[in-house]
Parts: sequence; C-alpha cells; structure tokens
Amino acid sequence: MGLDPVKTTQEISRQYIKYLSSLFFLKDKELMMQAENLLKAKGKFIKGPFVEITPPFITGKSIRELMQEGTLSDEFEKLSAQLPLDRQLYAHQQKAVEKIIREGRNIVVATGTGSGKTECFMLPIIDYLMKQKKNGKLDKGVRALLLYPMNALANDQMKRLRDMLGNYPDITFGRFTGETEEEEDKAAEIYKKMYPGEKRLINEIISRVEMRKNPPHILLTNYAMLEYLLLRPSDNVFFDGDYAHEWKFIVLDEAHTYNGAKGTEISMLLKRLKQRITFGEEGRIKCIATSATLGGGKDSYAEVADFAQSIFSEPFTGSDIIESQRVNLIVDSGKEIYHQSSYYNRQTN
Repeated sequence: MGLDPVKTTQEISRQYIKYLSSLFFLKDKELMMQAENLLKAKGKFIKGPFVEITPPFITGKSIRELMQEGTLSDEFEKLSAQLPLDRQLYAHQQKAVEKIIREGRNIVVATGTGSGKTECFMLPIIDYLMKQKKNGKLDKGVRALLLYPMNALANDQMKRLRDMLGNYPDITFGRFTGETEEEEDKAAEIYKKMYPGEKRLINEIISRVEMRKNPPHILLTNYAMLEYLLLRPSDNVFFDGDYAHEWKFIVLDEAHTYNGAKGTEISMLLKRLKQRITFGEEGRIKCIATSATLGGGKDSYAEVADFAQSIFSEPFTGSDIIESQRVNLIVDSGKEIYHQSSYYNRQTN
C-alpha cells in the first residue's frame, strides 16, 4: 500500500504541535489557548505537503529478451520466482548491462534514488557467475567486491541478495564487516535473532571463519574493513592462493562520498587491492561506481569520467557515464500524453 502524503503530513503535524505545546505552560488559560491556536493555524507554522509528480523512466528490453538474444545467461530462468523476467528493465539498466557484458566497459551509474542502480551491476555479476558455473569454472573464491560507505547499506544489499539468489545455491555471498561474528555458532545465533522465522540460505556465508574456508563469490564490506583484510595474514585467502585468481568486479556504491582526502585514500586502497589480485594488470577488473548525485547532463560526463578514473586507476570515458531518461510529459488541452523517444527505441526499431 502506498503512503498517503496528506494523512502522513497531518499525523506528523499533530504530533509535532503536541510536542511543542508541551514545552511551555502559561497560567493564563486564554494566552495558552491563543498560543496553541497560532501553532495550529493553517499555513502559518506548517505548510504542505508538497508532492512532486515525475514521469516514469523510459523502459528497454526485459531480462527474458536479453536472455533470448544471448546477452544474459539462460540460467536466469531459475530465478523466475525472484526476478520478473518479462518485466521491462529501465533503459539505463539495459544500457548498463550491455556496456558491461557486451562491451566490457567500466561504468558509472549516475541515476537517482529509486532508479534501480542495484540491477545495473548485479545482473552482470550474476550473469558472469552463471556462465562460469555452466562452463564448470565456478569454484570457491571472490569474483565481485561490493564496497559500501556504511554497514547499513551493505546490510540492505544482503537482503536483496537473499531475495535474488534464494533458488540459486551455486552462487555464494557474504558480508565481512565489524558486525560479522568470528565463529559460526555465534553468527548463527545472532542470525536467528535478527531474522526470526526466516530460513537461512545455504549459500549465505555468515561467519568470518567460514568465509576464510569458503571465500564467497560476492563479498560485501566497507573500505575500513577492506584495509584490515589486506593487512591481516589470516585474511590472505581472499587475495592470494588457490581461491584468489578469479576476481572480476569491484563495485563502489555512493561513489560521490569519496572526495577530497577520502577519495585519495580509497584510490590508494583500490590500487593495493588490484596489485594483490591482478599484479597490476590493467583492464582485468571491471570497475563500477554508483551515485545518485554524480552527473548532471552530458556537459559533466568528462568530469565524472575523470573522477572515476582517478578513483579506480582504470580507463573511463564520457560514454561510460549512464544517466536515467524519463518519459517526456506533454500537457495539451488538459490531456497528458506520454512519448517514449528513447535511445533504445531508435536503436531497436
């Protein structure tokens, strides 16, 4: 059920005015009533709600169409209960998938909140792992690192992965942060408390001990923990040895937060990581940055590409910047008419 903005505003206003009224007390009842009436006066203290109506995003092909043309693995059929295979992707999601899989490019997904940035990188990552499985090459070891500035974002992504990979146990995933327990028993106990009634997936690795034994294909962490992982001998298994030769993706979420000194730090950290896993070989790792605030039209593409290149030390061009496109809304004689004159319509017609 959607949020009712009018009722929500009324309830917030009522509670806030009640709180403000409790902060002061006047012995003169008439003055007290006047003060409360001023607080409650319509349009004086509280205004709104203000609702912005935005057109929908332009759509492209569906996952099933991308499967049929060979861009995505036919193994996605096994995720049909979790992913709506026949629903059209947004055009920017399709473009991101094609850029990564077909062209092998590094990309920056500079689209707004609620635009489906996760699918832009998660579909290509899952596709890569599915194709490895089909070719008999999906052994243990990290393939994709998802780097988040806050644990809350990593935790949210873990929920998404549980939903997406519930019927695909071959792809493993795990979160290694300060909140991750060392021992399996303790981790399992906390998991039950955090997710009561939920059955734990066999492909979700929840303890540090188990992750060192069976490094997950998709590893989620934050940049501070990545620093520790690179330093501690006990965590060498992620970067060196038998299970460390198949790294393919680095995803940097909320990339705009890495500016100034922090940007320099993350750039040096990623250089160290790549030196460990690729011995400095440029182009072997696909680098993906996401942000809701980077970009701002084609005039900014070169600047955004330079920023991404400075963070990852990998090549980016203006054509690697992916922004969303919305349906053009034309108001004519009181009628709303939608046009979908998108890049994809022009390319596929």
